[in-house]
Amino acid sequence: MVFQLEENEIYFPKPELGEEDGLLAIGGDLSVERLLLAYSNGIFPWYNKETPIMWWCPMKRFIIRPGEIHVSHSLKKFIKKHNVSVHYDEDFAGTIKRCRQKREFTEEGTWIHDDMEVAYNNLHDKGYAMSVEAYVDGNLAGGLYGVILGRCFFGESMFSDSVNGSKLALVGLANLLKDNDFLFIDCQFHTDHLESMGGVYVSYEEYMDMIREGMGLQE
Repeated sequence: MVFQLEENEIYFPKPELGEEDGLLAIGGDLSVERLLLAYSNGIFPWYNKETPIMWWCPMKRFIIRPGEIHVSHSLKKFIKKHNVSVHYDEDFAGTIKRCRQKREFTEEGTWIHDDMEVAYNNLHDKGYAMSVEAYVDGNLAGGLYGVILGRCFFGESMFSDSVNGSKLALVGLANLLKDNDFLFIDCQFHTDHLESMGGVYVSYEEYMDMIREGMGLQE
């Protein structure tokens, strides 16, 4: 079932009541308060600018545990061959804009439109979102951004300006999160690329247990 949300009431129905593909609700807004409530329940917005806001919560969750990030032999060789550096929150606004531009004119288009840019920049300003920028031989190679709640990271999008750019950003993120005892990187949806980097499926129940642990909400 797909629920209709109102703008003046911040709530979500139980995710278990959503559609099989994960679609849970439409409507509402992208306020900081609603987004924080959404992510704390494994819900995220994903929609085209021509449609109402669409909220998703798949029951099978695809995640990467920071300590289990997979670095291929070829990527290790690349890192040894080049001067690679990873920066955090160096240019959040620029990173989200690059993620948008990389998809804007593709066949599938982008879900990162004006309202989404504003919403996630607002989250960043409040300390709930972070970007990662990877450089190769002094040049920006790729990056990513996502939402942070406690010791949980919810990935939103990534981009590459040159070979291995997004992979280097993801490995840099995983290393930082591992050092700070984060529990998972939420990948939202499965891709072969993310699976090759260590992505695995977990149930929604296990996923929510990790969120509660990461946010210090366990009894």
